[in-house]
Amino acid sequence: MQCPLCFDSNTIFYHQDNKRTYFQCKCCKLVFVSPECLPSTGAEKSEYDKHENSFEDDGYRTFLSKLLTPLSIYIKPSSSALDFGCGPAPVLAELLKEKGLEVSIYDPFYANNIEVLEQSFDVITCTEAIEHFHQPAKEWSLFNSMLKPNGILAIMTKRVLSKERFKQWHYKNDPTHVSFFSEATFNYLAQRDTFSVEFPTSDVVLMKKL
Repeated sequence: MQCPLCFDSNTIFYHQDNKRTYFQCKCCKLVFVSPECLPSTGAEKSEYDKHENSFEDDGYRTFLSKLLTPLSIYIKPSSSALDFGCGPAPVLAELLKEKGLEVSIYDPFYANNIEVLEQSFDVITCTEAIEHFHQPAKEWSLFNSMLKPNGILAIMTKRVLSKERFKQWHYKNDPTHVSFFSEATFNYLAQRDTFSVEFPTSDVVLMKKL
């Protein structure tokens, strides 16, 4: 079983529930579902269409502030930003615009503007999306190529803490959540690809390209 993030073949069985099998890479520590458990594109879209986040939703704005607040100290007005995986309601993009950034959006289902993937950015945000990536090596390579030197990659995703905690973890029960990162995974990527990394909250990671 090859790791979908670092392509190492040294992977081990991690967990089994009544719907899916999970493996872990011993190299980068990514936990991922077995390939036959990956949802179809149609099933993914159906699940995402249930999301009802909007700009008028104060609760959602508060939720996004968990990423925006620690990110704010690094961003400068007129910087370029990409909200990757913006979903059907790109609220974070609007909040970034309020801070003076020039913002582009991309989402394979709702904003499939592939031309933006050929541009470079000072800031890339990815909120509650990285856990949906079937082949996270592909998106990580994109982030690496699009981010300018000294640029910031801001990711929000809940992190794996332990095998015991994983067994009872509600986060894994979403059928579209297929790749689960830990601090060790982000530290591995930072060391391999020359980023600094910090973890300002339990579900936010900021990575600066050096």
